[in-house]
Amino acid sequence: MPIYWAFLTYMLLRAGVENREYFFMFDGIDKVLHLGIFAMLGFLFIAAFPRIRFSYFFQIILIYAFLTEILQEEMNLGRSMETLDIVADTIGCLLGYYIYKELVKRFL
Repeated sequence: MPIYWAFLTYMLLRAGVENREYFFMFDGIDKVLHLGIFAMLGFLFIAAFPRIRFSYFFQIILIYAFLTEILQEEMNLGRSMETLDIVADTIGCLLGYYIYKELVKRFL
């Protein structure tokens, strides 16, 4: 999990680059990516700390989401803070938490 968290921080804070258009790109793909990567983060976090209370889990992930968005704005590297990114991050972490809990209930 620490490796994924470090990689995620790097990817969220690195300088923005011009993207080429690909056939699979659509308006809002960045929100889908935020949801997916935070779902994985939420899943890995709860898998690493299964006894953590939900309120602590949610606070830690939400603080991380806010912090990365604020740093994107402040670092002036071509990235900007967007409220919908935080919404996608929040939904993603909740999805990862729910998937983990369902898998544990079903298979353990």
